[in-house]
Amino acid sequence: MALALQEAEAAFARGEVPVGAVVTRDGQVVAAAGNRTLEDRDPTAHAEILAIRAACEVLGSERLTGCDLHVTLEPCAMCAGAISFARIRRLYWGCGDPKGGAVEHGPRFFSQPTCHHAPEAYGGFRESEASALLRRFFAERR
Repeated sequence: MALALQEAEAAFARGEVPVGAVVTRDGQVVAAAGNRTLEDRDPTAHAEILAIRAACEVLGSERLTGCDLHVTLEPCAMCAGAISFARIRRLYWGCGDPKGGAVEHGPRFFSQPTCHHAPEAYGGFRESEASALLRRFFAERR
């Protein structure tokens, strides 16, 4: 989660919503990314999506079986869908997102009968740091 927080800090520095994500396999980092929706002019350029894309490229597969995803914010529905389709083994996130989250909040994507694959999912990792970074980002925008 430390690397995911570094990616979130880098996104903050670029003026992006500070979310970072890291894909690991067997304890080794496969890929890492921070949000780039503004920079890429791409609404799908969430940290999770970018990290999943990079990991698929590195591993040469559209399936990330045996991989874990560490992200600073509870994933949205789009990212939860990508996590499911990529067959991520475990999902770890920092702070929950009552407004846009889709794992513990909102649609609870992985609990839906139409979900093909549900990772083991765990929240609250370095929650206070992830939450403080987001609060600081939005406070500076107001």
